[in-house]
Amino acid sequence: MSNSQTIVLGGGCFWCTEAVYVKVRGVTDVESGYSNGQGERPSYEQVCTGRTGHNEVVKLEFDPQQISLRQILEIFFVIHDATTLNQQGNDVGTQYRSGIYTTTPGQKEEAEAFVLQLNQDKIFGRPVVTEVLPLQNYWPAEDYHQDFFEKNPHQGYCMAVAGPKVAKFRKTFAALSKD
Repeated sequence: MSNSQTIVLGGGCFWCTEAVYVKVRGVTDVESGYSNGQGERPSYEQVCTGRTGHNEVVKLEFDPQQISLRQILEIFFVIHDATTLNQQGNDVGTQYRSGIYTTTPGQKEEAEAFVLQLNQDKIFGRPVVTEVLPLQNYWPAEDYHQDFFEKNPHQGYCMAVAGPKVAKFRKTFAALSKD
């Protein structure tokens, strides 16, 4: 019997978020997708219009015996800007919003408490705008988005945006890195 848990995170472009979490010890599966919008099976092109309400996300399966939800959240808040509404760098729109989409009431409670603490401690100097909601209407992204950074490390966006996020993760969380 598996003790695996699932949580879904929206931290801007899913290529970048996926590129980090595939390297995290205790994360057993990472899938790029779309969540918390309207309509079934949205395409990348539809999500990019901002009209579906979906967020670009990664669905993480993790082993809580190897990594805690708190550690997953700590990584999340280091690798993206949680203080700018609907924007990550040059990526602008509701599909790039900061979001934590939970699969259990306990996850929701822990994530809300974590965000509250970040704001109380003024960790970022500006309020965290990350939404914390139950996971709804999740759909996997198209196959060509899966493992995009691993398959395209020399693509311009990957070199300029995803690569530095992976490097930041490795530097900040070396003990949690698979390699």
